[in-house]
Order: sequence, then structure tokens, then C-alpha cells
Amino acid sequence: MPSIKREKLDGFAGATPASEALAELLAERFSCRGYRPEPVPHETIAAMLAIAQQSPSWCNTQPWQVHVTEGAATERLREAMFARASADMAAGRMTSETDLPFPANYTGVYKERQREVAWQLYEAVGVTYGDRVGSARQTLENFRLFDAPHALVITTEKSIGTYGVLDCGIFLGTLVLAAQSLGIGMIPQAAFANYCPLLRDFFGIPDNRAIICGASFGWPDRDHPANSFRSHRADSDDSVAWVSA
Repeated sequence: MPSIKREKLDGFAGATPASEALAELLAERFSCRGYRPEPVPHETIAAMLAIAQQSPSWCNTQPWQVHVTEGAATERLREAMFARASADMAAGRMTSETDLPFPANYTGVYKERQREVAWQLYEAVGVTYGDRVGSARQTLENFRLFDAPHALVITTEKSIGTYGVLDCGIFLGTLVLAAQSLGIGMIPQAAFANYCPLLRDFFGIPDNRAIICGASFGWPDRDHPANSFRSHRADSDDSVAWVSA
């Protein structure tokens, strides 16, 4: 596995051991697409979720609800999701039964970043340009949960609207760092939301809850080819506008 480059905060005004630890967690975290088979202990998952529960939210509403699978439940979800996605792919269709609209499209630098990470993944797993069979097979890995022993789905109260979704995004960002701090690999997956009715039935999610996304998680397989690359991050100056007067 290539070495992980990270920008150290040494010498920056206000750098502290805590900021160094946070920077290290962020630098070492990656979207894990290959897992060892052994499950994460229930107590460790509970600790991960307890850490993430400290996430900030508008008026402290904490609108997120999380459904987590263990053991046989993960296998049932994997089988159901994979069967549905495989049938859609065989029929040449793409189902999108989402509670929330997906992005209409990506343009400019956002499209460039999307393409870059896609080709990083394809190169890592041996999918060459024009290999539609290989790219389709890799797409289906989303619905096999990348062989992870656990999955989760995050929902918000529909009546809270956009800000409930925003709060859940903050929660998810905290959750992936909590997972990393415990040695757990995780990959957030918008792909789950293609099949909201399936998830609603599987987990018993009521109609007043909007399904936002899912995630697969477990102990990472460091030798899996799909885990051999790291996506690039833009310089913070590309995202920040300073106003001084």
C-alpha cells in the first residue's frame, strides 16, 4: 500500500496535540471497499455510535436515526440489495427510488474530481478503459456491501427538511472519524438510496422518515486492491475566500 501523505500542522499558529490527532484521522481515513470477514464486536460499534452522537445539529434536534445490521441481518440485506441491483443491470435499467433527489449532474472541477476518483478505483481493481463488464461488476460491489460484515442506513425526519439532511451529513462526517479512531473501515454509500422502498421494508422505516444514505463497515482488508489508492484533496485555498476589511 502506498504511503499516506498528510500535511502536518507543526509550525501553524494554534496547532495542538488534539488538532494533530484530528488531522491524522482525516488523512488516514479512506473509503474502504474491501473487508475482513470477522465482525466488529457489538460493544465497539456501540462506542462508535456513541462518539458520533456528540455531533452538533440545528437547535440540538439530533434528527438522525441509524439502523445497523449484524450477523444474519447483514447477509439478508446483502442478498436483497444484490439481487435487486443485478436484476436491474441485466434488464438494462437503472432504478432510482430515492426519497431525496440525486444531483442532476456534475460539471467543471466537480466532474473532474468525480472522474479522477473513479479511474483511481478502476485502475486499482484492473478495470481498463472501455471495459463495461468490469465497470458493471465493480458497480455491483456497492450492493454486495463490498463484503463488509455490517451495514447501516441513516434517516431524518421529513418535516425538518433540508436542515435535517444537513445535520445528518454532519453526523455522518463525525461517524466516519469515530470509525477511523477505532480502527474500523467504512464507506458511505449514496447507492443504497436507489432502493428506498426495499430499505423501508427491510428495516421497518416509517413514512415520516427520509432515507438519506447507507454505509458498509467492518475491519478493513489492507491487502484488497480496492483499498490500495487514496483520493486527492484540493488545497484549502481552493475552497476558502478570506474577507479582511
